[in-house]
Amino acid sequence: MDDLLDDAFGDPRSGRNEPEYSVSEISGAVKRALEDQFGRVRVRGEIGRIFRARSGHLYYDVKDDRNVLACTTWKGQIAQLSVAPEEGMEVVVTGKLSGFGAQSKYNLNVDEMRVAGAGALMAMLEKRRAALAAEGLFDAARKRPLPFLPDVIGVVTSPQGAVIRDILHRLRDRFPRRVLVWPVAVQGKACAPEVAAAIRGFNALAPGGPIPRPDLLIVARGGGSIEDLWGFNEEAVVRAAVESAIPLISAVGHETDTTLLDHAADRRAPTPTAAAEMAVPVRADLVALVDGLGGRMRRAAGLAVRARAQRLGDVGRGLPRPASLLDRPRARLDRAGSDLPRALRGGTQRARLALSRLGGRITPAALRAQAVEARGRLDRAARALHAARTGRVVRLRARLDVLRLPPADRVTRYRRRALDAAARRLTSLPLRRRADADRRRLDAGTARLAAVARAENARLRAKLGALDRLRASLGPEETLRRGYAVVRDEDGVVTTAERAREAARLEIEFRDGRVTTGGGRTARPRVKAGEPPASQGSLF
Repeated sequence: MDDLLDDAFGDPRSGRNEPEYSVSEISGAVKRALEDQFGRVRVRGEIGRIFRARSGHLYYDVKDDRNVLACTTWKGQIAQLSVAPEEGMEVVVTGKLSGFGAQSKYNLNVDEMRVAGAGALMAMLEKRRAALAAEGLFDAARKRPLPFLPDVIGVVTSPQGAVIRDILHRLRDRFPRRVLVWPVAVQGKACAPEVAAAIRGFNALAPGGPIPRPDLLIVARGGGSIEDLWGFNEEAVVRAAVESAIPLISAVGHETDTTLLDHAADRRAPTPTAAAEMAVPVRADLVALVDGLGGRMRRAAGLAVRARAQRLGDVGRGLPRPASLLDRPRARLDRAGSDLPRALRGGTQRARLALSRLGGRITPAALRAQAVEARGRLDRAARALHAARTGRVVRLRARLDVLRLPPADRVTRYRRRALDAAARRLTSLPLRRRADADRRRLDAGTARLAAVARAENARLRAKLGALDRLRASLGPEETLRRGYAVVRDEDGVVTTAERAREAARLEIEFRDGRVTTGGGRTARPRVKAGEPPASQGSLF
């Protein structure tokens, strides 16, 4: 009964009626009151201090102009946030309010976060754009030209939307190309990491591998709000586009939509269809252009040929006639033809004289004399070598006899031993072998000289035989066999009729012998027609 009275009215001995709690009881009561009263709440404010613990939990403050609310996002909840918290960002956070009795604090466990309004998003976008531009990621100097006609085009987009159909349809109309599609989420929390991974994945393909490496990349998405396109403003996507070694076209949203990827890409397209138009030219236009250039080339070639033909005709009229150009060479040819027999006879005569001179010099006796002379030289060289060897041995023996005297010191004995070794080497078998080898070389040289002399003699004899046959074919004997005769008088061969008439005696040589006749002085005088002979009288 006393305990009940104490609980209802307090301790009467203390003179007070307030109940008494422990610290844990009051902390638990406050925590239950907060969770029961507020439950799941949404709070708008600006993110202040941010701290990521080593355990992976995220601690930060959401504040306004007067108060601060401590917020906590556990490690497993961070991936569910649609935006990554940044200091100074105005956000709307959603979570459960709870107390933390160990430090007499309360905080908000946040599991959902979004940016508070378009104005805040634009401010954050402008801040991020300025930071990335300061690093030089948006400089025009680092942007590369697009390939004129890529073989393979990589498209990073959602395979379920109308964007990929528009791109494929436009490519098929303009210039069909091979297209590789990398499926990604184009909005939401998975958008940024998947787009960045797709860009890096296309760049990681090896050229010539089983999957062809694209020559051009297109990152495409249809229009939407700034929240829907926010994944293409993330820093990871921008840095992946800057690091890409493949030229990249950004085709995110409509013409009025602008993302940070548009600044980092090598080319920005207002729509996905426009990106396909930038990627490839119009095939029909190229065909028409090639046809036009081919026609121009043919016309230019025809004009050039006609101009050169006219020029050739003009120049040809100033040239002499071909027949007149050949007059001088024809005359030289005629003179050379008339001089050829005389030149042949002169060449034959010179060859005959040279052959006779050579035949007189090259005889077996001359060859034997050369062999004897060579053997004499060989013998003299052998005698000189033997004399030199003998003289050196004598000198060394003399020095050895001197050194055989009582030695004065150890150096003398060493020198004596060296001289003994030198004398043994000089009188040893290798020296005799060397002399024999020299003699064999000399004999071989003599044999080669004799062989060369015999070969030269045989060659000259063959040449002499050929020239003799030529002489016989061109000599007078062959001429006599063909029906001609040689007429001689006391002075030699008669070549004129006047000399034959004056000769007292003539000798005529035929093929089979000679005939002697009287000369022109004893010949019967020729009787003219109508005159009687001198020894016959006239009948009248």
